[in-house]
Amino acid sequence: QVQLVEAGGGLVQPGGSLRLSCAASGNIFSISNMGWYRQAPGKQRELVAHITSDGSIGYADSMKGRFTIARDNAKNTVYLQKNSLKPEDTAVYYCKADSHTGPNWGQGTQVTVSS
Repeated sequence: QVQLVEAGGGLVQPGGSLRLSCAASGNIFSISNMGWYRQAPGKQRELVAHITSDGSIGYADSMKGRFTIARDNAKNTVYLQKNSLKPEDTAVYYCKADSHTGPNWGQGTQVTVSS
């Protein structure tokens, strides 16, 4: 089993930046892809970005240019750097890691973009 703990959420003003982190523990050797998703109030959870074990990256179209995903395999951690934040980026951000037993989710971290 894989455990994921997100950190780095909070309140930020429009135009600001935040970096989220997600640390994996447990059966880390079974982890393949990792990614970030978000869920805004009243909306479905959506993909933000994903990264494979060999570093291949993909972004949702609406996230390209402002968000950057990175992965440190030595630390079993995936990051999401978010720049030029907008109020519509307000959501709970979740980390996901795929393993041989299936998808594993973190508890989520709240990001609120407001002045």
